[in-house]
Amino acid sequence: MPDSLYLSLWFPSFGLEDMLPRTLAVMRQFPFSSAQPGIGYASIHPVSWSEPTILEQRFRPPVPAEQAVLLAADLLHEDYAYLFDAAWDLWVPVDDRRQWSLEPRPAEFLVHGAEFDDGAYAQKGNIEVDLGLDSPFLQEDVQLTSEAEIRVRANVQKLVEFTSKAEKASGASRRLLWSESEENFAQKLVARLQKVQ
Repeated sequence: MPDSLYLSLWFPSFGLEDMLPRTLAVMRQFPFSSAQPGIGYASIHPVSWSEPTILEQRFRPPVPAEQAVLLAADLLHEDYAYLFDAAWDLWVPVDDRRQWSLEPRPAEFLVHGAEFDDGAYAQKGNIEVDLGLDSPFLQEDVQLTSEAEIRVRANVQKLVEFTSKAEKASGASRRLLWSESEENFAQKLVARLQKVQ
């Protein structure tokens, strides 16, 4: 069953002066969709996710990450969270699962202030990237033909490159790629890739 996949990043310092530069450094490494390049939506959440937003902005067409991040510049608070919607192109099987298509898939950047939601950053990361469902990287219900192997490998390569570049470019001190289920995503990925080899 598909599971949501996340990248969490923690930093040695993540005060108000660090939030936006580090967020932008992560976003600049993200392989935005060619059909939807940039940020399509941004929102600012005070105190916790259960509180109403204080700002929401939709961008049509999507705007560069720099422009979206500027929205938050005058509204930086330790007890706020900032959400930015994006998309990236991943290979997915179509109808009969014999053909593959490169399609935009949603992703979200969630930036947690140190006091937001009772310090949720400690478990979720200062910056958490919701990468969508794990199915494009595992394709557990797809027979591994030679084309399927190529497509799955391409998706995994994009995922690995982004996580590595994001950690290095932003100065993160720790990263974690995880999924919502109790299963270890890295183990599931290794097991699937062994079948691809």
